[in-house]
Order: sequence, then C-alpha cells, then structure tokens
Amino acid sequence: MILWFAVALIAVALAAAVFCLVAGARGRAPDDYSMGATALVALLLLVQIVVAIVAPLAGNPAAGDPLEFWMYLVVAFLLPLGAGFWALVDRTRWATVVLAVVHFAVAVMTYRMLVIWG
Repeated sequence: MILWFAVALIAVALAAAVFCLVAGARGRAPDDYSMGATALVALLLLVQIVVAIVAPLAGNPAAGDPLEFWMYLVVAFLLPLGAGFWALVDRTRWATVVLAVVHFAVAVMTYRMLVIWG
C-alpha cells in the first residue's frame, strides 16, 4: 500500500461523507454531486486494488494477514457500489445519509487496511 495514496483516499472519503451528511441534513435527495463523490471514492478504491496487486510484486508485501487485508479491500469497494445503487433506487434524503455513512465506513476501513499493510 502506498501511504500518500491511502491518506488521499481517506481524505476524499471523509470529505464526501461530510458533503453527503450536510446534503442529507438539508433534505436533499441524491444528486449528481453526491453520486459523483461516491463514484470518485469507488474509483479510488479500484486504483487501490490495482496498487495492492502490484505492490507485492514490486517488493512491498503486506506485513499483516493478507486475507484480512483483501477482505477489507473487497468489502470497501463493494460498499460505494451498493450504496450508489440504493441511492439511484431510493431518491430520498435518507439515501444521501446512507451515502455519508458508507463514505465514513470506507475511510475507517482504509485506515485499517493501512494498519494491516504496514
């Protein structure tokens, strides 16, 4: 795992969480901005998957349990996809709040992956 990329991913996920939480508190349904934030977090997690595949081949293996790391990474990647689908189906303010919770969960899971890796 690359430290600066993991920190950037955590920062983007937390910013998206705050944005979606404020939008949900204002009663806004999921819009292009909240869904775009979710797509950005999912894209960054996809890049993290590629980094996690390449890093051991480049001499940077995980120090912790690789199975635990990969389970965190796969679930963290699936969370924004599932929440984004939910937000497309359920166009209420609560779907925006769910997006906020998912972004916060992704930030926490990414930090945990960083701890497992290093």
